[in-house]
Amino acid sequence: MREGLDQIFRDAHGDLSLGYSLPELQIEFFAFANVNNTIRLRQGRLLVRLSDLLEGAPETVLRAIAHILLAKIYRRPINRSHAARYRRYVASHEIVQKTHLVRQLRGRKRLRPAKGYFYDLDMVFEDLNVRFFHGLLARPRMSWSQTRTRRILGHYDPAHNAIVVSRIFDHFSVPLYALEYMVYHEMLHLKHPVKLRGSRRCVHSAEFHAEEKRFPRLAEANAFLKRL
Repeated sequence: MREGLDQIFRDAHGDLSLGYSLPELQIEFFAFANVNNTIRLRQGRLLVRLSDLLEGAPETVLRAIAHILLAKIYRRPINRSHAARYRRYVASHEIVQKTHLVRQLRGRKRLRPAKGYFYDLDMVFEDLNVRFFHGLLARPRMSWSQTRTRRILGHYDPAHNAIVVSRIFDHFSVPLYALEYMVYHEMLHLKHPVKLRGSRRCVHSAEFHAEEKRFPRLAEANAFLKRL
């Protein structure tokens, strides 16, 4: 397998027509907590780590990965067919199922209690569930983030079945409607899972957007988020 991977990367290097020789390669499959692939140039060597979830992947997929990684590190345009082939493979049902299982087993998800200093996420979820979903959504694990992050205000993690909201919302100056909108948005991710359309992942479907517009103070909530 190692020799085969070396040749695949050499072929991809040649296809990019970089005009100089390929450095020494060190390639390994690594037990990431997700489908991650990394490439780094260190002391004249290219260090490549491929997710062990990709062991046994078709050669065409491995060639696509080699092209993508080399194009990124050498700042060359990524061929669309290679990108589409890779996206289709990692979005396939088999790989998605494996990824969720691996994230549950390997991923470290530090969750905090739902009850914060000012707001209780469990109570917010249940109130929204009754108001907008007829009480039919099963409540996932609700957690405040570890830090008061402004970069990621909230996310739903299907592997750990958890909704995590930034602690920046757990403050007396934050209006309840702003927190409700954040939780409501992530509840829609729970109701409308990511779908594959062709080779692309559809995170916010038309149904998702239609339901999001049902939130009564959507404009005010978005304005508040922009101020954050």
